Amino acid sequence: MDFDQLRAEMVADLRERGIDDTAVLQAMRTVPREAFVQDEHLEYAYYNGALPLPANQTISQPYVVALMLSALKLQPQFNVLEIGTGSGYAAAVLGHIVRQVHTVERQEALVDYAQTRLQQLGYTNICVHLGDGTLGWPEAAPYDAIVVAAGGPTVPISLRNQLGENGRLVMPVGSYKKQKLQLAWRKPEGGYGQKTLTPVRFVPLIGSEGWDDADQ
Repeated sequence: MDFDQLRAEMVADLRERGIDDTAVLQAMRTVPREAFVQDEHLEYAYYNGALPLPANQTISQPYVVALMLSALKLQPQFNVLEIGTGSGYAAAVLGHIVRQVHTVERQEALVDYAQTRLQQLGYTNICVHLGDGTLGWPEAAPYDAIVVAAGGPTVPISLRNQLGENGRLVMPVGSYKKQKLQLAWRKPEGGYGQKTLTPVRFVPLIGSEGWDDADQ
């Protein structure tokens, strides 16, 4: 398969869907998504849909990754927190755009999965952490931007508190299986602004400030 051609076609499709953030598009044109999907799904590596991962998780569709990252208005000097590492693909895209990425994953199998691929591809500005993503990663706060790749009932207070001045956060918020993508930003005068972007469906955000494993 000509993955380079498929990657170019994916980026062209993202442009047609309204994604115009040059840095995000260039990063997605560079990152080999095929390196992050399981071997049995390689033929669908550039399909615009979610794909299965170990531990009953998924790699998000390219359009949603592009939409979420574009909403953060990323800059090269940014320190960014990702919640829900998954395959490591979105972290890799971020790694091409910003100075530092901290990404938190609660599934140990996926920490290993993502770390292996990121190391093989030579990323040095991405740190993968095992932990409760609803609590963020306070050791490296504050963050210029936070992206949450799992749906929760509300934006966790811990994540809001780790957002730096003028920082932006994007996260699916709603029910256990159906959410709306929310963008929140920290106002210079204090407090937060918020707007709804689009309906989405993500895996649940499990943790002390998210859903419990028993929630349905």
